[in-house]
Amino acid sequence: MIIVTGGAGFIGSNLIRALNERGISNILLVDNLENGRKMLNIADLNIADYMDKAEFLENITLPKFLNKVRAVFHQGACSATTEWNGQYVMQNNYEYSKRVLQACIAKNIAFIYASSASVYGNGEQGFRVERECEHPINMYAYSKFQFDQYVRSLLPETKSPIVGFRYFNVYGPREQHKGAMSSTPFHFNQQVIEHQQVRLFAGCDGFADGEQQRDFIHVDDVVAVNLWFLDHPEQRGIFNVGTGRAETFNSMAKAVIDWHKKGEIHYIPFPEHLKGAYQSYTQADISGLRAAGYDHEFLTVQQGVARYLDWLNRSSIASTR
Repeated sequence: MIIVTGGAGFIGSNLIRALNERGISNILLVDNLENGRKMLNIADLNIADYMDKAEFLENITLPKFLNKVRAVFHQGACSATTEWNGQYVMQNNYEYSKRVLQACIAKNIAFIYASSASVYGNGEQGFRVERECEHPINMYAYSKFQFDQYVRSLLPETKSPIVGFRYFNVYGPREQHKGAMSSTPFHFNQQVIEHQQVRLFAGCDGFADGEQQRDFIHVDDVVAVNLWFLDHPEQRGIFNVGTGRAETFNSMAKAVIDWHKKGEIHYIPFPEHLKGAYQSYTQADISGLRAAGYDHEFLTVQQGVARYLDWLNRSSIASTR
């Protein structure tokens, strides 16, 4: 059996889809479905069982609970970068992760988890998987950073397959439930449909209007990395998962406008509440990923956005937020 926590969420549901495409349906999906709209992500998926997150945590230390489990994809977390309730974030992202990891180590089960490129803060020291580059600037980032630190302390002590992925800016199908935290192409697509324009932040941090840059990665590429490490349990550690290319928000907006063949860019003032807590530039250093043996090419923004909007606009998702 394979367990996917956060399995009704964005990356979790795409992982289950990909496992299904491999013919794997012996999957335990763990999530908190308080937001019932997430069921849209999993209605077309095949799983063996569903379990609420609270029940999962109650059962995880039972002697036989994890018997016959091959791997845990731990994607469950509070992913809101604007959440400043530190107690809540640490409980969901740090303590929860520690408990699942310890249970996996006890049974030598592969533990493949979601970290985040947000640990690099404003990126002044670069985006290498090294302590000197890590300067989280919001509570979400700190919770991910601190769990990475916990993992680092355990890696020399255990031979269990443990892999952490620092996701950069992921976009693609099955993210609509995230609301304001959905990706820029999701919002840009909606803006073009409703207003025939894309709204971008004006310049900040020395960047011109819309020229802030991010490493945007399609969720299909993220899933491919996850499954490659499932197939290569000899590889352990923490890795950046991005394309290794920084592309501007202008280029992302242009890709959406090109797909629709209509629309224009409109710049809006940079929000006060994001000043000092916003990444104006990210670019993954993927040398670790390549050194581990992962040699697949990543989609460009133009390719990835076209694939995403083909899916988004032929489904009912684009008009049901």
